[in-house]
Amino acid sequence: MKGRLEEIGTAELTDEQLEELCEIGERTAKAYIHSRVHEKRISRLDITIEAQGSKPVTVNVEIEIGLSSPIKDVDIYQVTKEAAEKALEETNKYLRELSCKSTK
Repeated sequence: MKGRLEEIGTAELTDEQLEELCEIGERTAKAYIHSRVHEKRISRLDITIEAQGSKPVTVNVEIEIGLSSPIKDVDIYQVTKEAAEKALEETNKYLRELSCKSTK
């Protein structure tokens, strides 16, 4: 599942800010997935958060998940889609906070 964030015009991000942005996205996606699927049922979880550009910043989220066994009550495609959306929401919030700070 892939998701893409709207482009936000912010000041050029430092390496530390880019790292924090990616960590926020990854933590958010992982927490959402674990809230819907028990960790023991997940055999593989790959979350890639990629931030490109500086003015504007473009954030891409890619999630791949493997289950140790099928789960009847969970649509795993929907879970990964929602996790990507949540990750994008949180990275968007972080970029907006940075944007507000850079205009002060």
